[in-house]
Amino acid sequence: MAGLNKVMLIGNLGADPEVKYTPNGTAVTNFRIATSEKWKDKEGKTQERTEWHRIVTFGKLAEICGEYLAKGKQIYVEGRIQTRSWDDKDGNKKYMTEIVANTMQMLGSPDNKDNKQKGQAVEETGFSQENSSPVDEDVPF
Repeated sequence: MAGLNKVMLIGNLGADPEVKYTPNGTAVTNFRIATSEKWKDKEGKTQERTEWHRIVTFGKLAEICGEYLAKGKQIYVEGRIQTRSWDDKDGNKKYMTEIVANTMQMLGSPDNKDNKQKGQAVEETGFSQENSSPVDEDVPF
């Protein structure tokens, strides 16, 4: 049986996305989103834990994320977990785990209430790259 590697998250961006381009011109956008869970402990006090997730997008989805996403924005992302490794300048092996997103949906209400209809058109639009894969070259960042 084949394995399954699928992630679905709803969270808020911690900062504006960072867009870079590979040598062949493919857009790559990185950003982090926070997800929080709340629960009551045995004394009845509300507890909260926030997890930060590193998200990377490629191609057209990366361009859309770079153009429309901003710090604080609530989004839905879907993709897969990937761990990359490299050697740092001292020869030490480093690892980074991230979500390679192939679907993104903007959630929440538009920021500008006067522009509600225009904003909702953008808010309700999602983008999916279900059958596309990231660039074949090594991404240097």
